[in-house]
Amino acid sequence: MSAMANPSPLEKLRRELALAVGENAVFDGWSRTAVDRAASQLGIDAVQARLAMAKNQTGMIDLYIQEVDRALEAYFTPKRLAGMKIREKIRSLIWRRLEIMAPAQEAVRRALAILAMPQNLPLALKMGWRTADVMWRIAGDTSTDFNHYTKRTTLGAVYASTLLVWLDDESEGWRETARFLDRRIDDVMKIEKLKADWRGSSDPRLSVWRFLGRLRYPPR
Repeated sequence: MSAMANPSPLEKLRRELALAVGENAVFDGWSRTAVDRAASQLGIDAVQARLAMAKNQTGMIDLYIQEVDRALEAYFTPKRLAGMKIREKIRSLIWRRLEIMAPAQEAVRRALAILAMPQNLPLALKMGWRTADVMWRIAGDTSTDFNHYTKRTTLGAVYASTLLVWLDDESEGWRETARFLDRRIDDVMKIEKLKADWRGSSDPRLSVWRFLGRLRYPPR
């Protein structure tokens, strides 16, 4: 995810538009019409909006997801996270993400269909990894070894499956989604406990993963 400390005026405009474009994509699809309607709602010149936003569907979807990531980061301040255990953090992160996307729920469904096309799978995988990485970093994870990758792969799978349930959930307050999410997190916590037990008795030679971690984040 782009995280420029001093975004350009065009980047600021792009960020301002992204969520609104997603909400309008519910009715107009991921299209120029959605961009124009979002610009009108926000009082932004249509020509500038078109210059700021991506010109194709996948580009618009990518910008939307990036802005969801930023909204998630902005919401989970250190004060809000204080006192939360890791299970509570992960559940809260996934749930808040669904709340952010709720106004664009049908557009998210369309986005998944677009990203499922063979030519878009590399981008879909990149976006999924990026989202999982953002959530783990918000949760305070600083791992650099093999655990860094397994955590993100596992969370990505939990989030993706929960997202699919949420898209079809018509229960009050997304009750079915909440139950599904709790079950998936329970499953993951059991796996993490088994991994912790395994590491406690693991062969020291497996420190190769610590070596790979140092390659990823070399000492300064």
